[in-house]
Amino acid sequence: MKIYPLIHQNFKLDGGAMFGVVPKVIWQRTNPADEDNLIDMTTRSLLIEDGNKLILVDTGMGNKQSEKFFGYYKPTDLYAFDETMNKLGFHRDDITDVFLTHLHFDHSGGAIVRNKKGFYEPAFKNARFWSNKDHWEWAIHPNPREKASFLKENILPIEESGQLNFVPTPKSGREKELKELGMEVIFVDGHTEKQMLPKIQYQGKTLVFMADLLPTTGHIPLPYIMGYDTRPLLTIEERQEIFKKAADENWYLVLEHDPYHEICTLKNTEKGPRLDKIYKFDELFN
Repeated sequence: MKIYPLIHQNFKLDGGAMFGVVPKVIWQRTNPADEDNLIDMTTRSLLIEDGNKLILVDTGMGNKQSEKFFGYYKPTDLYAFDETMNKLGFHRDDITDVFLTHLHFDHSGGAIVRNKKGFYEPAFKNARFWSNKDHWEWAIHPNPREKASFLKENILPIEESGQLNFVPTPKSGREKELKELGMEVIFVDGHTEKQMLPKIQYQGKTLVFMADLLPTTGHIPLPYIMGYDTRPLLTIEERQEIFKKAADENWYLVLEHDPYHEICTLKNTEKGPRLDKIYKFDELFN
């Protein structure tokens, strides 16, 4: 197995929205804002080469939305997925599986492209796309709070293509083995219904891709949660449980939205979970 971290785009989001009830005077120490109160973000994915499988975990925002749409998020880099793949010796058509932690636009937008005729189609024609039934129903019948994040053009073409697959949800507990992709999946519900976090054994270490349960290192204290979360108290409970396990079992947490830090570990303290160490991917793995 070989894992490559990929950056799709750097962009910006409102700092207040990203930290909810935490005052700016506190969160700006770790995530400084610009004159418009926007903080730096990124869309990081994992590309997993495992035998005859090439798995992409999340896809960033893509590049098919309007200039007005992207104007809200101020992307600072051109979407260069194909160039990145070429440098690694791959082509987008080599991807066998696309694992979507959830279907918000900044995680799923790159899954779909607009073709020359103006129609929407999967960006990876040979891939299986993985979601789960509960989250899929949640996304195609969105609540008013999340409606702006679940864009039909990012979602419905996956089903229409016949490439949609569902990860079974656990009957009890949080974790479910997904043998088809050689990983375990941790299910959490505070941010959105049945968000999925891949848990991967790699070179003797446990990697967990944290998606929106832990966007950046600045979000580690338990109450430092996003205003976007649909069930904030549940998010805190989930973070408390998972962060303690991460510290106890020395998990290496891959940060999807932190533009400066790729991986971190946690430690338990009297004040709750705190940052232990920060790593670059190539510092840990060959």
